[in-house]
Amino acid sequence: MSFVSRRSVRMALALAFAGVASACTMDNSGGGGGAGTASTASSALTKPDKAAIATPAPDSFRVAVETSKGNFTILVHRDWAPNGADRFYHLVQLGFFDDARFFRVLKGFIAQFGVNGDPRVSAGWEDLNIQDDPVKQSNKRGMVTFAQSSQPNTRSTQLFINYADNANLDGMGFAPIGEVVEGMEVVDSLYGDYGEGAPDGGGPDQMRIVAEGNKYLEASFPKLDFIRKARIVTP
Repeated sequence: MSFVSRRSVRMALALAFAGVASACTMDNSGGGGGAGTASTASSALTKPDKAAIATPAPDSFRVAVETSKGNFTILVHRDWAPNGADRFYHLVQLGFFDDARFFRVLKGFIAQFGVNGDPRVSAGWEDLNIQDDPVKQSNKRGMVTFAQSSQPNTRSTQLFINYADNANLDGMGFAPIGEVVEGMEVVDSLYGDYGEGAPDGGGPDQMRIVAEGNKYLEASFPKLDFIRKARIVTP
């Protein structure tokens, strides 16, 4: 489970996605509708090519994110965090984030996303963590950063967008890969009234998202905003 929690250093850390799927019973029937369902997930998502996803991304690239609340654009700088930028580039190319929910939106802190709506896809990425990057940029408002645990090399598919200047995350190894350069007002408007996730709050339980996908979220947290699609765009 990857989860940036306010408890460690009052606004800190994340639990890693690594290990959550193995702690759950995977539901191969899939989740709710959209690109992330079991019926439509491509083999490239359920059985990712390790060599292909290890190839370097461009030095910089833009990602256009279309959401249920509007659109925003992320500009990624590979020199900020090469391993993270490469992983994000390939996730976007594969359509990994399509139909994914912003499942953890804490106003004044972060908006977190990056669990696919299909449990089969989550299972396929379970052991594909990436190596840590040195922190070269601060987690200021609008910065986009991978979630991770307190253990080394636990980044996988989950990211968060900083709502505030969360510089306390810098010393914990959270290395921004890019920044929201257009549409931050859309990010600000994402539904966040469910609050912190389980077990600390009444929001979505990440273990159940991994195990049950969008089926669980649509039934229990229907107001969550989501990514319709995310695509690499030319400048």
